[in-house]
Amino acid sequence: MPQLNPNPWFFIMVMSWITFSLILQPKTLSFTSMNPPINKNPMSTKNTPWTWPWY
Repeated sequence: MPQLNPNPWFFIMVMSWITFSLILQPKTLSFTSMNPPINKNPMSTKNTPWTWPWY
């Protein structure tokens, strides 16, 4: 069965991960976001209980 022979496919997988890790990943991580998050003070929400009509 050719699926069980890892000889060509293992090398292809290793080379593709090395290419991704060393070349493509640093290029994609170097991009800066167009909308950086703004530091905002968290708003406190006021929780009011619901008055049920059948009480």
